[in-house]
Amino acid sequence: MSLNNLQPATGSVKKGKRIARGEGSGKGGTATRGHNGQKSRSGYSRKIGFEGGQMPLQRRVPKFGFTNINRKEYQGINLDKLQEFVDAGKIKDTVDFAVLVETRLARKNDLVKILGRGELKAKLNITAHKFTVSAKAAIEAAGGTAVTL
Repeated sequence: MSLNNLQPATGSVKKGKRIARGEGSGKGGTATRGHNGQKSRSGYSRKIGFEGGQMPLQRRVPKFGFTNINRKEYQGINLDKLQEFVDAGKIKDTVDFAVLVETRLARKNDLVKILGRGELKAKLNITAHKFTVSAKAAIEAAGGTAVTL
């Protein structure tokens, strides 16, 4: 083998069709763009959501109310779910954010709110971002503490 007989592996190089290089190429004239119109012009780009002049869907659908950009979304965890995890032995006496993430009750970027559904029998020291009044009362009635982060 020498430099004068090197060539690419078979099938590795695809010879592209030279479009818009005259009629003799077989791809001249309209240059595979169909016929006249907006799409045949250079620089054409369709706006997102454009429906050919028809009123676009995002403008047809009615919009109501107000979306607060500063809204805080909390991941709710009920007391009965905590009791299930205690019964299964996955939670001991303290429940902090790291334990909630470890048991997959919350994700690492979530804000956690403890909700009052169900009954809590275990004495737990719970640390979370928020508590409902009923949840806090149930935790303290069981002998535990509710600490707000």
